[in-house]
Amino acid sequence: MAAEGDFLARYRAVSNKLKKRFLRKPNVAEASEQFGQLAKELKQQDCLQYAAFCNLAMARCEQTLFNAPGEALALTDAARLFLSSEKENRALQAPGFDEHLQAALNCYSFAVKVHIEMNQPVMAASLCLELGNALKEMNRPGEAIVHFQRATELQTQTPMENLLSMGEMATCKILTRDYDGALSVFTEMQLTCQERGLQLPGINTPVGAFLDIVAKCEISRVLLLMFLEPPPQKLLPEHAQTLERYAWESFEPHSQVTFLPENVFLLLQSVVMACQEKDTESLKSLQIELWPFLTAEQNHLLHLVVQERITPSGQGI
Repeated sequence: MAAEGDFLARYRAVSNKLKKRFLRKPNVAEASEQFGQLAKELKQQDCLQYAAFCNLAMARCEQTLFNAPGEALALTDAARLFLSSEKENRALQAPGFDEHLQAALNCYSFAVKVHIEMNQPVMAASLCLELGNALKEMNRPGEAIVHFQRATELQTQTPMENLLSMGEMATCKILTRDYDGALSVFTEMQLTCQERGLQLPGINTPVGAFLDIVAKCEISRVLLLMFLEPPPQKLLPEHAQTLERYAWESFEPHSQVTFLPENVFLLLQSVVMACQEKDTESLKSLQIELWPFLTAEQNHLLHLVVQERITPSGQGI
């Protein structure tokens, strides 16, 4: 309590210096520096929320001084401190109303706005990703989607970072059981790779990391289509084209899917056929064979496909 009283007294003392007096202009730069020093001391004492309030006061001072970089930095520090305080409360299972989380969201939002005004979309996008990842770790994937979406909008000039943000968005949609939304995101990612990905002269297929993303999206899309089972009248042309590549009747089908290893392609083709024939036992065997070749997320989708055949949930389209 003594430390809290000392903090309040010092905070008021610095705040009083900012009051306008007759024929005397307040020294905003000095006040900003003192707020910053107080924030450092409080952080060392593990009084994170008080340190965050001091950083907020510092941000207001920097705004008054028209120092946008300083304002953005102070807002970001305040946001991270509020977020750390919220995580501590959750770890202690202390009752609360998410007040520190809401304060962090506001600070991140203002910091992003300042970076955009300074024409720094990459910095703004990095803060959106930071907040999105924090919300996902706190088991709030539904709220994280908004911030990953904002990051993708700010990363139009950096295709690879844009794709990675979209991947995070798709993961959150799967966590919230929005499988149709996840399918749309994976489809958009694949189109982005083909349109904006690095390509060699004379070759239409992307190369390098872009090719890896195309392969990942292809597998996830096929599994989601098998899970959702959209009726023919609701099947979008791009999804119908994907499924056609895995039809047994197609002529040399693997020549159309060169970005997948042949063994993985054949196993996926077998999964599509087993789903169409409703052969649950074959699907279980294929799940075991495919398991080592898939990511944790894709294995989760394959598990959903198998479970949907055993006990239909009606979650498909």
